[in-house]
Amino acid sequence: MIFGEFPLVECEGLLLAHSLRLPDRIMKKGRRLTSADSRLLAAAGIEKVHGARLDLEDVDENTAAGMVAAALTGPGIAARTPHAGRCNLYATRRGLVTVDAATIGRINRIDEAVTVATLPPLSAVRKGAVVATVKIIPLAVGRVCVDACATAAGQDVALGLLSFRPQRAALVVTEQPGEPSRNYIAAVTSSRRRMEELGSHLGLVQRCAHDAPAVAAALREALAAGCSLIMISGTTVPKDRADTVPAAIVAAGGEIVHFGMPVEPGNMLLLARIGAVPVIILPGCARSRRSNGLDWVLQRMLAGLPMGREQIMDMGVGGLIRSPLEADEDETAVRPEPARVPPGRRVAALVLAAGSGSRMGGGNKLLQPVGGVPMLRRVTNAALASRCTSVRVVTGFAADDAEACLAGLDVAFTHNPDHPTGMASSLRCGLVALDADADAAVILLADMPFIDGDHIDRLIDAFDPEQPGIVVPVKDGRRGNPVLWPRALFAEMQAVEGDVGARDLLRRHAGLVVSVACEDDAIFADIDTPAALDEVAGR
Repeated sequence: MIFGEFPLVECEGLLLAHSLRLPDRIMKKGRRLTSADSRLLAAAGIEKVHGARLDLEDVDENTAAGMVAAALTGPGIAARTPHAGRCNLYATRRGLVTVDAATIGRINRIDEAVTVATLPPLSAVRKGAVVATVKIIPLAVGRVCVDACATAAGQDVALGLLSFRPQRAALVVTEQPGEPSRNYIAAVTSSRRRMEELGSHLGLVQRCAHDAPAVAAALREALAAGCSLIMISGTTVPKDRADTVPAAIVAAGGEIVHFGMPVEPGNMLLLARIGAVPVIILPGCARSRRSNGLDWVLQRMLAGLPMGREQIMDMGVGGLIRSPLEADEDETAVRPEPARVPPGRRVAALVLAAGSGSRMGGGNKLLQPVGGVPMLRRVTNAALASRCTSVRVVTGFAADDAEACLAGLDVAFTHNPDHPTGMASSLRCGLVALDADADAAVILLADMPFIDGDHIDRLIDAFDPEQPGIVVPVKDGRRGNPVLWPRALFAEMQAVEGDVGARDLLRRHAGLVVSVACEDDAIFADIDTPAALDEVAGR
């Protein structure tokens, strides 16, 4: 490439080095000048211009930038159209950016004409976010240089993206008498925002006293509801592994993985596990929208990276975070807890809990514990942990006891005074009371204690509002419960009589049935007798 100042008579085919402002237009830098351009320049009184004339082995800046960028693309990373010697690489989905620093360093050392800049490794990005940029400094660069960059990039995956894996999360908020409600609101709001930004769902939110038995009970409920990640926002942060909340985790069958982290803010985070389910005691800064150590742990965990003692201890370099508040953020303002946001399908949950359970031999069978949690609360928690937009419980027999069992949960109640006539009357009561904007309803039987949020979400995922069908769980060719019903059939369901539910409707509308495969027997397991209760006591 020959760069310099050229008279107009030698400018045809020249790449313009600097933008030129003419009376009626602007000639942009990098433009390949034509004879017509030379005449316009002469008319504007310009006699010489700075530019570059390419040799046969030269590659212009845009082509070179595109070639280097193409060599850097990896899983989840794509390149945009080059412009002005720059080619940006962007994320094709939400995730965590991986960067091979050695590869980027090799390319940047090949020639000063080529530069590659990236986000820091393990940065969380949204779909469409720029993760790296290739900039060609001069107007052109030799093909040998471009080929060397491509060769260096080809040795390893220079840039990649680890997709976030959706999780069903639970939040346990502990409280002491007289604690202001703003603390609860802040904990829920910030936790829900964090999970949704990572493509996950905070379904189950529990409030309990700040004592070990209450926290342990809440943890058991979250596990029974099928939550794959549990967070605990304590009224006070623990000061020792033997403090109240860590002790509750151990009492619930868990183990402490690591206490503390070399990240500020976020020092007081505690990581534990109950079986395969991670449990995080949130640091006090988690109620803020500022970036903190919790964000790093959640991002890496949801991206499928290992997260344990060693990984946390390695976060110290760069662990001093100074994050500005997000736009218009006022940390002192109390905002209402956000509504349950639907992921494109408005499906309500209807829990039928009105029966007397006469075969159980007295009392309300739904209050009997399974795995330490009353059956009614287990099923209701499963609905809350799912992506249902609302949860309504139909009560009847011993209604006061049923409502007391669900105290503190975000559910609505409808009482069925005609519950002795059978399940159909409860179905009618519940359907009438459902939200008017619900596209469908999942009908849950409160005596099926092993249904969890995953069973319900599978039905919701299979529901198509454009072609609404009846979504039924199936195992080994046998249909089970719960069943998702589209609004178009609500009127027919309200005409059902007796104690058989809507079985006849399933036969009548067999062409609308959509089957969803399930791998376990939870969709069949109901508890009607003391013997059945004894049989599942150890599960």
